[in-house]
Amino acid sequence: MKSPMHKDLAAGRWWELSLYEQLGNVGSEVGRALRWRTRNPQISQGAFERALELMDLTLDDPRHRRSVARLRELARTREVLVDFFAGSNEYQSTDVSLQRYFDAFAVAAALSRDRALLKNPSG
Repeated sequence: MKSPMHKDLAAGRWWELSLYEQLGNVGSEVGRALRWRTRNPQISQGAFERALELMDLTLDDPRHRRSVARLRELARTREVLVDFFAGSNEYQSTDVSLQRYFDAFAVAAALSRDRALLKNPSG
């Protein structure tokens, strides 16, 4: 097994992030993989592998084990990514559909941070 690319996150810091933040970060790697797909497949592949690692860390998060529906959604998301980047794209995903899916989590994470700052401006 390869050593984790996100060593600091694998040590447990990842589990301190909200689900929105986790999937927003996965989306950053997915976006990178999409942008480099035609220009530099090696860079795209590396970003795809990092996205999978982050998805695996998210799936391993004990907080998500409380909800079968959440685990199912996370596992399906991972499956769709593998299907799109390394499979036959049976789900008929597109660059746009993947980007939209993950962008929603990045926006939700930002809104959540903004609300937290409004509640506690000194924090």
